[in-house]
Amino acid sequence: MQIGIPREHSPGETRVALTPESCGRLIKAGVTVLVERGAGLASGFADSSYEKVGATLTDAAGAFAADLVAKVQKPTAAEAGRMRSGSHLVSLLQPASSAPEIAALDAQGVTALALELIPRITRAQSMDVLSSQATVSGYKAVLLGAAAMPKFLPMLSTAAGTIPPSKVCVLGAGVAGLQAIATARRLGGLVSGFDIRPAAAEQIRSLGATVVAQDLIAADAQTAGGYATEQSAERQAAIQDALKAHLATMDLVITTAQIPGRAAPRLITTETVRTMAPGAVIVDLAAETGGNCEVTKAGESVDVNGVTVIGPVNLPASMPNHASAMFSRNVLTFVQHLLTKEGTLNVDPADEITGAMIVTKVPAAATA
Repeated sequence: MQIGIPREHSPGETRVALTPESCGRLIKAGVTVLVERGAGLASGFADSSYEKVGATLTDAAGAFAADLVAKVQKPTAAEAGRMRSGSHLVSLLQPASSAPEIAALDAQGVTALALELIPRITRAQSMDVLSSQATVSGYKAVLLGAAAMPKFLPMLSTAAGTIPPSKVCVLGAGVAGLQAIATARRLGGLVSGFDIRPAAAEQIRSLGATVVAQDLIAADAQTAGGYATEQSAERQAAIQDALKAHLATMDLVITTAQIPGRAAPRLITTETVRTMAPGAVIVDLAAETGGNCEVTKAGESVDVNGVTVIGPVNLPASMPNHASAMFSRNVLTFVQHLLTKEGTLNVDPADEITGAMIVTKVPAAATA
């Protein structure tokens, strides 16, 4: 069985789907790994490091001709056309907004598995790329915000007097939000957090932050998979009102609230931004799905009366070495889940993990 690792060509993408360390484990299991030359360079993995573990360097055509292609971002139509009928793809696919790309893969006879759709169950935790990459985003969001602020984050006692700590609020306490809280606390900020899910309040407190608007926590605000549910317009307005007074006193706000397959919930109105002090910073991690802040623009920084609203995109790609290492371990574990004892590939639609991820038709013989 062959696994191909092509170079990523999406704008700004610097990660690689499998690192040399993960490739070495697959090769020891009897898998042939074909790596396009330069695939790992942007994330700090030289071609020689792949050769050292036994991988074969090839060109793009060779990588895409493998039985299974592992990518970070979804393939373009041209890339899909390089894959052979009966082969398999494992990558981020953004299935809710990628109908043309998925149709191209389907027409090519490729069984495509979307890494976003890995179910949130205990067995699949080590395969969850969304969680691993959200860890990177939550960490980097605080660094971006701190760099944009005109203040120190920690309290400082100096010969020139005592500088009070900056106030930080994190909206959304999923993986990214909790990492943002932990990072802001490590940097000395005075941190608060908000989430409508019942389980989140204790998680926020466990990291040393205070919980905002506890009265808005709702038992029905969480899916069986642990994600927040979409709220009614009335409830969303109540959340905006409850947060307005608190956010007006913040120096840094990190927003992370997202709902799979839907636009991000609006938590911060333009009016709320205008109540914040000049110099305050908002880093909106939901920028790519519409933003938690009404004025957010994906990939841009917006100034509203001296308040900077940053809408970063693909933050994990700004830390490609560790982001790739984490992504790769997730992909490795999933591929190992697909491998049989004989070293062949078994894509079983009836399997609770694999079946949930398939977004194209499955050929009658889904093995390689």
